[in-house]
Amino acid sequence: MKTLIGGAVAAVFGAILLAVWWSQFFQVLAGTIPIVLLLGGCLALYLGFDELKDTWKREDTKVEPPQTDDVEKYKEEISDLKKEIDSLKKA
Repeated sequence: MKTLIGGAVAAVFGAILLAVWWSQFFQVLAGTIPIVLLLGGCLALYLGFDELKDTWKREDTKVEPPQTDDVEKYKEEISDLKKEIDSLKKA
């Protein structure tokens, strides 16, 4: 309830002060918009370049499919580990 009342009071004071300092508000707005656009543009350039570098890295690293010998070796290792887990559960 306190937050609701505080928000209402702040909104009323803000509206009154905006009406009183209308020209100063536009001066501040005119000064901040170019800075915000400049910083936002620089951030967008940085993020775009970073994303471009990531796509270059993905194109450079090609994943080779596993050889059949490796697949059989891993299947055998998995079955051995399953047997070991079953023996530990029984103990």
